Amino acid sequence: MAAFVEHYNHLRAHESLGNLTPADVYFGRGEAILQERARIKRHTLMDRRLRHHAQAA
Repeated sequence: MAAFVEHYNHLRAHESLGNLTPADVYFGRGEAILQERARIKRHTLMDRRLRHHAQAA
């Protein structure tokens, strides 16, 4: 039972919590994680756009 609780609270992302773990939300790490994900997404989209334009030229 302890292994299940550990997995559920610390490893399993919950869609209702913005794909964060309950531990991330409880300990206040959620906002930083979401900001980092947004930064990575912006960077990835910008990189894809640049690669597409370079390939199309």
